[in-house]
Amino acid sequence: MATLQAARAKVLGLPLGSAKSWGLNRAIWYAAAKRRLTSAPAAAKPEKPGKPRVAATEFWLGSDKAYRVAGRGNPQFTIGGKVQTPADFERQIVRRFAGTFRQAWGDASKIVTAYPKEVLESQTAFYDLVYRPRRDKLAKQWNDRAAARSG
Repeated sequence: MATLQAARAKVLGLPLGSAKSWGLNRAIWYAAAKRRLTSAPAAAKPEKPGKPRVAATEFWLGSDKAYRVAGRGNPQFTIGGKVQTPADFERQIVRRFAGTFRQAWGDASKIVTAYPKEVLESQTAFYDLVYRPRRDKLAKQWNDRAAARSG
């Protein structure tokens, strides 16, 4: 999810660092949404005293909304009070590809550029037409490629 979302954001005009932040943010958001749909509601955790909240404003990428960290030149996005940085994307996403991320980025970029802007700008259309039909095949392809590189 993070890689396709980052490629989507890049194609829609975000700078690469911002696109990586967006991709990781959306992957976290969808994972949380999936957990909420498939498990019993968790008890609300009290907020830790003294932990500052990140000041953020709404940011729309087409019909998809996230929260942008205020005061940064290139947008970075936040969820749950934590900013998703390009360095976080490198650590949490790129590292999983075991040196094959450049190929995966090329795959993702090729996929998203094949769709009209209207599909990429629609949260629902992107999920239904771009991501969902490919997620299992891409995960297998990218995992196999990384395993071959590591093994």
